[in-house]
Amino acid sequence: MQTEPWEDDLTELLRRHFGNRILEFASYRGQKFLIAQPEAVVPIIEFLKLEAQFDYLVDITAVDYPQRSERFDLVYILYSFARNERIRIKTRIPEGYKPESAVRVHPTANWLEREVYDMFGIEFANHPDLRRILLPEDWQGHPLRKDTDILAMDNEWVRRHLGIESGQ
Repeated sequence: MQTEPWEDDLTELLRRHFGNRILEFASYRGQKFLIAQPEAVVPIIEFLKLEAQFDYLVDITAVDYPQRSERFDLVYILYSFARNERIRIKTRIPEGYKPESAVRVHPTANWLEREVYDMFGIEFANHPDLRRILLPEDWQGHPLRKDTDILAMDNEWVRRHLGIESGQ
């Protein structure tokens, strides 16, 4: 991925406030992002909401790199209606690390974090109701992990709950 440096008034403001807790400011195809230490993500999101008008949490997602020691990238997408601007906050976390929930800053993070938990198995510390949101409660595993055999999981669930062989 060929990135370009991202430098403007906002990056200066963030750099002054968060220092080396932000590891990189970059842009990819015009999409601005920063990479932060995991414990800095929620404070950065809160700062952007209160001080820079990034008042809408668009999405939270993850990317799985099973061969990497910091297995997951967490990606938070924020939008500012006032600025008509979107930025992404990225962080890398190892398997088992529990990033802080962003629900206290953006209540809509509730369902977004539940989806990340459901699909990737990432648990968020201090989340008010962390449970599956898309799959049945008794589903085993997390389908968007790259080492998961989704067909085997589906076949087992269909066999157990419907008493038939899956059509897959």
